[in-house]
Amino acid sequence: MTLLYTEVEEELRAAVRDLLTDTCPPSAVLDRAGSAAAGGTPYDAELWKALARDIGVAGLLVPEELGGAGASAREAAVVLEELGRAVAPVPFLSSAVLATQALLVAGGEVAGELLGRLATGEATAALAVSFAASPYAPPAPVASLGEDGTVTGTVTGVIGAEAADVLLVPVRLAQGVGLCAVETSPTVQGSAEEAVRVTTVTSLDLTRPIATVEFASAPARIVARAEGLELPWVWEALARGAGLLASEQLGVAEWCLTTTVAYVKERRQFARPVGSFQAVKHRLADLWLEVVGARAAARNAAALLAEAPAAGPLGDEAAVAVAVAQAHCGAGAGHAAEECVQLHGGIGMTWEHPAHLYLKRAKADQIGLGTPGDHRDALAGPADLPAPM
Repeated sequence: MTLLYTEVEEELRAAVRDLLTDTCPPSAVLDRAGSAAAGGTPYDAELWKALARDIGVAGLLVPEELGGAGASAREAAVVLEELGRAVAPVPFLSSAVLATQALLVAGGEVAGELLGRLATGEATAALAVSFAASPYAPPAPVASLGEDGTVTGTVTGVIGAEAADVLLVPVRLAQGVGLCAVETSPTVQGSAEEAVRVTTVTSLDLTRPIATVEFASAPARIVARAEGLELPWVWEALARGAGLLASEQLGVAEWCLTTTVAYVKERRQFARPVGSFQAVKHRLADLWLEVVGARAAARNAAALLAEAPAAGPLGDEAAVAVAVAQAHCGAGAGHAAEECVQLHGGIGMTWEHPAHLYLKRAKADQIGLGTPGDHRDALAGPADLPAPM
């Protein structure tokens, strides 16, 4: 196993970065964030279409026989790094990672059909669980499946729901639990607009809104069933998603460091560049060490996730790598964003500069899929780590 980037990964990075540079500059993200603050949506449908269909990122984790790229977590991690650098308002994490992983673990005919739609970019999906849910304490299903095949219930804190064509809902069954697919467009019997209500709520990160999803007798298809109360599809999606989220946090931290170093070289005080002052040098040197450590932790998690079977249990070694990556990258991205805002001075606190978007993304990611504290607690002993399926 190597933590270095392969030639294929670098080519993928270049393609994604070039597209984001051309179509998703900071000014465009600021405009969309401002629109979201006024009640609009930050979701960039055209950018997602280009990423999903032209570059093929939507189906990276989907097997080739289902129409995907058959790639691994390493390639998905590279994409997340670049999306983190741009705080791009697209549903890659919610659809191409969390929902896709849940479907891969579930398996079956319905999952295969949905994965084919996701791989081509024809549809997007979202896993209807709270973004704040921890893989060490997966949430119990709060919705239920009736005898008539409809889902009823309310789920809060869902990411990607406002852009999803399909919602994957953990449900209570008469016996055991299940995972259901609910279409949000009126392609099923009945009115989807009345059966599924997605209400975005005020969130810290305006580039990744969260929503409350209400199901009122929404027609659904059963994707998978399980006895007892455990949700293996949800646990696997949250655990693997947390490991890949570390790469997004790495991208945020690297942008903050690079941008801040460039700024302090140009900003002058007392007839000298701000970056020439020893105190600033020390702070940035410490930050560089944190970012290097974050890169090693994120790459290790991605590499071990890539070696784990796509539809099988994660395994202890990969679970430890995920916990280490999140414990380090979550705190590191937050610190990098804080230093970025502070060392930019007054401009860093204004809407004219994108620094605050990175601070908000870093802080929101810190509580997503388990806090750094949750992951540190999981490392306290083997008994605290989630057991393989």
